[in-house]
Amino acid sequence: MSYRFSESIRFAKLLPLMDSITDAIFIDDKDGICIWCNKACEELYNISINDVRGRHVEELEQSGIFSPSVTKRVLQEQREITIIHENKHGKKLLTTGMPIMDDDDKILKVITTSRDITQLTVASDNADITPAPLINVNDIKNFDEDLDDTDVIADSLAMQNVMSLTKKLATVNSTVLITGESGVGKGMIARILHEEGNRSSGPFVTVNCGAIPENLIESELFGYVPGAFTGSRAEGKRGLFEAAQNGTIFLDEISELPLNLQVNLLRVIQEREITPVGGVESIPIDVRIVSATNKPLRELVKQGKFREDLFYRLNVVPILVPPLRDRPEDLLPLIHSNLVKCNERLNENKKITPEAMSVLYKYPWPGNIRELQNIIERLTITTNGNLITEENLPVFLKQEAKTNANTNVNLSLAEAMEKAEKAILEKALADYGSTRAMAKALQVSQPTIVRKLHRYNLVDAQ
Repeated sequence: MSYRFSESIRFAKLLPLMDSITDAIFIDDKDGICIWCNKACEELYNISINDVRGRHVEELEQSGIFSPSVTKRVLQEQREITIIHENKHGKKLLTTGMPIMDDDDKILKVITTSRDITQLTVASDNADITPAPLINVNDIKNFDEDLDDTDVIADSLAMQNVMSLTKKLATVNSTVLITGESGVGKGMIARILHEEGNRSSGPFVTVNCGAIPENLIESELFGYVPGAFTGSRAEGKRGLFEAAQNGTIFLDEISELPLNLQVNLLRVIQEREITPVGGVESIPIDVRIVSATNKPLRELVKQGKFREDLFYRLNVVPILVPPLRDRPEDLLPLIHSNLVKCNERLNENKKITPEAMSVLYKYPWPGNIRELQNIIERLTITTNGNLITEENLPVFLKQEAKTNANTNVNLSLAEAMEKAEKAILEKALADYGSTRAMAKALQVSQPTIVRKLHRYNLVDAQ
């Protein structure tokens, strides 16, 4: 696919965006000369941009600003490099150097990003470092202990946008469809919609549509009257919709709902009433419906496996929860949070070495947060001693991390611009909300904004 730079968001817009990012960012030229760094970089390394601009990375390394230089290794090895090194104050930094290539596969620039992970690792001398407390997303707190046994981590812009939308939707009763891969935390988002809304005093009922046998799901959802079928209770049974009265019903794996029952659910949404199996009288219900799926419902509609009318009824307001690989800023806090919880639950005091943390950072986490939770618990249980080292990591994880690190190591300038453009659009969408305001701020036409939002799957742009 060709990429025309004349159509890209202006590159000048990139630097203010980088200044708003919490990770430290260095930009060096092809010769290793520093040409720019962001505000977070000045704070993390305790420097001024005037202290480093125009100086070679070897000179900066020798002066102790950081050691060793990631950019130097990127230029030597002509590939992306991720290491853990130190600044002059002894802080442990997880740093990735990314080469920006021209059309002839020659390095034009090197962009390095650094994050302070001192509180997430242990020093090489095994000093006892007490982890700093995590700060969760503003105002998202005090939930039940069973929220998938994790905190709401939203350091990434992508997840901050999800949480902002979730908080807005919690105050209304619109039907919501939550989409995302398995393990991203869709159940948690559904619970937050309930707990932060005006139905929080009512019940929150979860239904796994894929776990209930097809011959039982109708009676489970809508209940049944006495003597409705052979083997039924003599007194009948209240269904899950009725159990959720004045609260929220969460229909997880909604794509697994049989077609014949999709008609019944459509009627419930439209009429706000249910009819128990074997009954003739309807029961009015006041229930907020939240559903979730890890499958593409639009495609299932095209294939005739999901009713189109029901899809539009469920998809009033969609929330797309991004996979963990698309929110790397959240990875380290999630590892930290889950390690702290496992230590408390198992009465352990495990810490992760920098080398092991680097491998965990490179692993693509196909199982998302659920897989991360399981891996951290496994390491806490199986590791002898208090240090989780690279040797303690599962073989498959190390192999996948290595493969992932070696994939697409040479990023073309066009690809880098696309990544920057998407990040700019995400921030503008969060800041301005409408495509007209975004177009004015970014100095492009509204149709261009709409087209690019579609291109990067940021919203169902109108």
